[in-house]
Amino acid sequence: MLAAYIEQTGSPDVIKIGSLPDPSPGPGQVRVRVHAASINPIDTYIRSGLVAMKLSFPFVPGCDLAGVVDQAGEGAIRFKPGDRVWASNQGLLGRQGTLAEFAVVDEAWLHGIPDGVDFETAAAVSLTGITAHLGLDRLARVQAGETVFVRGGTGGVGSMVVQIAKAMGARVAASAGSEEKAILCANLGAERVVLYKQESIADAIKSWAPAGVNLWWETVREPDFDLIVGSLAPRGRIVLMAGREARPAFPVGPFYVKGCSMFGFAMFTFSAEEQRPCGAAISRWLAEGRLQARIDRVLPLSAAAEAHRLQEENTLRNAGLLAGKIVIRIHG
Repeated sequence: MLAAYIEQTGSPDVIKIGSLPDPSPGPGQVRVRVHAASINPIDTYIRSGLVAMKLSFPFVPGCDLAGVVDQAGEGAIRFKPGDRVWASNQGLLGRQGTLAEFAVVDEAWLHGIPDGVDFETAAAVSLTGITAHLGLDRLARVQAGETVFVRGGTGGVGSMVVQIAKAMGARVAASAGSEEKAILCANLGAERVVLYKQESIADAIKSWAPAGVNLWWETVREPDFDLIVGSLAPRGRIVLMAGREARPAFPVGPFYVKGCSMFGFAMFTFSAEEQRPCGAAISRWLAEGRLQARIDRVLPLSAAAEAHRLQEENTLRNAGLLAGKIVIRIHG
């Protein structure tokens, strides 16, 4: 099979394009003919060695895929050859990834692609959609009618948080850095968009939600907790999903006096069983047209190194190069 792979960690230049043996599914696994995969920041962290994980070289990076089951291993009963499926959590914790013509996946991680949903869309919402659903539903337990503020409403995860919070019945506000991105946020379901370069986030939130927001979803690497806690309603919640090296000051007093709570998490620490309700909800909302994929560009497998370089520049150096996901088209 043709694959993008590495034989050592390092810069995007360590990614090679070449032929690897076709994998075969083991017990409880299926082999997926990959039509599309998408690029996530965690893919670049693992490739570079920034996040140390057990890797078996040659290692194929990539968490997300969408494709068609073409073989089923012994005991695999949830999906059969010909089924259209999507998945995340590959390329992690010793598992090979998705930037290849075929991927062997434990069927527990797979979700069905609804009729009418294309492979690029399914791949683009995989990790980001599961992350958003875990944070909103399982951790923060957002309820219909509550208010949610999303820092960065057009980013990979941020755009999913806006849409899923809206689908759950919450009122949603988000920040954006330009008029163009503000329009995108509004189209995704944000009823108030804060142009943070032109207006005060604190003042905008106070005007929109005078009692404070019930949930603040933070995506920036260096959180301003005085702003965040000051914008929360009593018993408000915070979800953190960025800032591995951040050590910001924290307003302990206002936080506990308000009775607030905070959740930090990485989606790949949740089991397949814990993630299955996320996948079911995402597939349902895709079928109903309530979720849109924010895709910035679609590239061929041969451009895997370029895709990693773009993602890294955007994530680590705030280059502003992307307004959505990078999708790699492999088959089709």
